[in-house]
Amino acid sequence: MSGGYDPHQIAHVLTEALPYIQRFTGKTIVVKYGGNAMSDVELEKSFARDIVLMKHVGMNPVVVHGGGPQIGNLLKRLNIDSQFVDGMRVTDSATMDVVEMVLGASVNKHIVGLINAQGGQAIGLTGKDGNLIQAKKMAFSRKSPELKATEIIDIGHVGEVQSINTSVIDLLLASDFIPVIAPIGAGDDGESYNINADLVAGKVAEFLQAEKLMLLTNVAGLKDKQGEVLTGLTAQKVTALIADGTIYGGMLPKIDCALSAVKAGVSSAHIVDGRVPHAVLLEIFTDAGVGTLITNHHDILSGE
Repeated sequence: MSGGYDPHQIAHVLTEALPYIQRFTGKTIVVKYGGNAMSDVELEKSFARDIVLMKHVGMNPVVVHGGGPQIGNLLKRLNIDSQFVDGMRVTDSATMDVVEMVLGASVNKHIVGLINAQGGQAIGLTGKDGNLIQAKKMAFSRKSPELKATEIIDIGHVGEVQSINTSVIDLLLASDFIPVIAPIGAGDDGESYNINADLVAGKVAEFLQAEKLMLLTNVAGLKDKQGEVLTGLTAQKVTALIADGTIYGGMLPKIDCALSAVKAGVSSAHIVDGRVPHAVLLEIFTDAGVGTLITNHHDILSGE
């Protein structure tokens, strides 16, 4: 034993990781970061170390982050009321100002600082920088029981991604920087739009034709009806699980995002438990993984 560590165990870990390091060198991996992993100091550090290690072994990590709780906290302190429609924050001009301050400044620069403190070279940007995320206002409608018809609801500055200007990200990756992206888009009219971070991460992965899309969540992964974590799923199997009601509720938008990315050419998508220290590394570098893998093809060396 040396320094409290078993050298044989260390050798085993490194040799298990080697094929994955060889496979993913030079590949782009998009990681959506948020939730519990963003609110616990030790988990923050382990996440930052994971991203820096990925970069040092030759991968190209791209981080997209959320910040819902932080936005809610500042709105509360400023006495600005928040309304939600089907889980989406109605975003008027005053709320959008707060969203930009929190996501584009405090949260974004905090994550940049975490990565840089671990020896990385991160650069923070919003979707407005270099027209990175071209967005449009989200057209939102829902069934109205009172009207017995579909009603159109204006939820303000809530947007959806039209396209991603990948040249901005390519430039940073070619210079060995780690991009950290806040999910704020710019419309043709110059307006700012608040966009769901999962959706942005999925679209970034699609436009970059990334090797992997990793969505950190506050749950262990996608579970079957018996509560067991499902993994090694094909896109077809996921579609069947949605149809039979196994996947429902809050997990549906995340799964839809992962499914869309995989169908658009991203090799695999992962729903990962962000509450596990070093979840990103464990999912990429070990045979067992710590979440749900979704892929469009059967592959023995899948990272799961």
